[in-house]
Amino acid sequence: MTNRLRTGIDVLDRKLDGGIPAGSMVALTAHPASQAELFLYELTATRGTLWLSLDRTAEAVTVSMENTPAETGDPTVRHISGEAPLDNAGKLISALPETSNLIVDPLDVLESQEPPSRFRSFMNDLQNHIFNTDSLAILHCLDGRSVPPLRDTTEHFADVVFDLQTDATGDEVRNQLAIPKFRGGRAPSDIIKLDLVEEVSIDTSRDIA
Repeated sequence: MTNRLRTGIDVLDRKLDGGIPAGSMVALTAHPASQAELFLYELTATRGTLWLSLDRTAEAVTVSMENTPAETGDPTVRHISGEAPLDNAGKLISALPETSNLIVDPLDVLESQEPPSRFRSFMNDLQNHIFNTDSLAILHCLDGRSVPPLRDTTEHFADVVFDLQTDATGDEVRNQLAIPKFRGGRAPSDIIKLDLVEEVSIDTSRDIA
């Protein structure tokens, strides 16, 4: 049986027979206003993690993670900036050690680079390194008002596709995860309900009637 890497989210690991196959690339598609960041934060608790931030500064990511109620690890956070983000990201990824997590947040910046052949070359190199180190790459793909034209390429490269939907219904926020693609195994056929926020007690004694 293929070695599995736990996500640290118990209900998800149970559905995936222990976790995600080592050496896999995962595309996490989610709306920008979803709770996808909480999902990513929880993944850092399982093993050493390199977090590449393409939008927010490294300090912003770190502060946000420190203030989340979720259990997190202590990832190495690097902000990718400059005119050659594919090259800069590639250099950091090439030093990723064995059995690590890599989080790219969000991938959209790299998907938008020209020409498209450079992004495909980056994805091939990434896939090879993740496979050779038995690591796990999670590519945060924003599924909002504007989706990069190379999103199909990303999902084709990905071994696993997670589709996270966050909905506010009444006084409850619900996170539902679908797994439409799971290369190298059987994808769960049902929608997985995730509780990404610890329950907190709210003092309503001063509410105005």
